[in-house]
Amino acid sequence: MKKTTTVAAVVLAFAAALSVTTTHVETAMKIAFLTSPGAEKLNLPFSEAVRVGDLLYLSGQLGNTPGNRAIVPGGIGPETRQTLENIKTALERHGSSLDRVVKCTVFLADIKEWEAMNEVYRTFFPKNPPARSTIGTSGLALGARVEIECIAAY
Repeated sequence: MKKTTTVAAVVLAFAAALSVTTTHVETAMKIAFLTSPGAEKLNLPFSEAVRVGDLLYLSGQLGNTPGNRAIVPGGIGPETRQTLENIKTALERHGSSLDRVVKCTVFLADIKEWEAMNEVYRTFFPKNPPARSTIGTSGLALGARVEIECIAAY
């Protein structure tokens, strides 16, 4: 019985020390909410990116032509290419790049387009591809076929 009590006390002390360390790190870490030029006039309820410490969290990007909300024509291939170009531009605007992406999440309006999306996706990450998840959805904003969000090192 005494041994169990001692182990429990050690675990509780360790957990307490960990929570103090975690709280200290959180308060010391800077958080920056980032937007692109002209984003204020769109009045969107999210930031284009958020920088937390050495990581940049990029909001989901669509295959729209820069400066407007029109999705590029031609289907999943051209739309994926434009989406990744938009990601590249946003990352560079905020001090990162495609080669620093560590995680992507891909949302597809039709999961059957997974392989066609992958054909284009591979060309943007030819070496050391980031970790990735792909999710089929019942629809995306603006009638898009694909949306991609990512996390990159800063």
